[in-house]
Amino acid sequence: MEPEQLIARVQELTGRLEDLDDPACRSLAEELTSAVVQMYGAGLERIVELADAGTRDEMSKDSLVAGLLMIHDLYPVPIEERVAQALDTVRPYMESHGGNVELLGIEDGVAKLRLAGSCKSCRASSSTLELAVRQALAEAAPDLLGMDVEGIVEEEEEVTGVALPMVNGAPAWHTLNLDPPLALAAADVEGVPLFIANVDGTLLAYRNTCASCGGSMDGGALEQGALRCPGCGRSFFLPQAGRSMDDEHLQLQPIPLLREGEAIKVAL
Repeated sequence: MEPEQLIARVQELTGRLEDLDDPACRSLAEELTSAVVQMYGAGLERIVELADAGTRDEMSKDSLVAGLLMIHDLYPVPIEERVAQALDTVRPYMESHGGNVELLGIEDGVAKLRLAGSCKSCRASSSTLELAVRQALAEAAPDLLGMDVEGIVEEEEEVTGVALPMVNGAPAWHTLNLDPPLALAAADVEGVPLFIANVDGTLLAYRNTCASCGGSMDGGALEQGALRCPGCGRSFFLPQAGRSMDDEHLQLQPIPLLREGEAIKVAL
């Protein structure tokens, strides 16, 4: 059984346990479950103690093992460091919209954050940026108890078609089957054409559609962050949310992007 199936099975059985009518039976089952979890936790703690640093590092990279380590408070990387690393992955996307995120600290398991900057005239709302941050933290630090955000990025005029897709209340992210490009690379996510651009080591994602002529952008020339459409010749500056360099009313549609090592994730 795959790890995701095991997790789903545990959740299903936990729900069925809570629905038992017999209080004594339910209490006994919960006590047994707790004892089994403690037993495996003690064994896992001994494994971590006996493992060398390299092995512990490899264990923390496995999503299933990492989840168990967090449950038993055995994860080798402090939560503050994991939160800071998660914010680093989403910061290029924030900065491309004129925003930024600052970690003020972690108190009682809650990350205190400040969103700064302004996204006026930018085709992504402050809620979209906040969702990107939430998803990054959920993946890197699922043991966080909450997230307290200050200084929400200034809202711009409403623009349709840029909200993150939601699954069970969380953004739906897709891992792209491609290596980080040296310059440009085209991709397709559920029938939506995208392009990924490497601007001085920072990856940015956009819909692969010119805001002027509607043609594909991935065949254009990318120089110092400016991408020229191969069809109409208009240039768009990618580090500033894909705004046109010769018409302030034109702008490419940016796509939230996260990096996890060599993996590239986007949300439509």
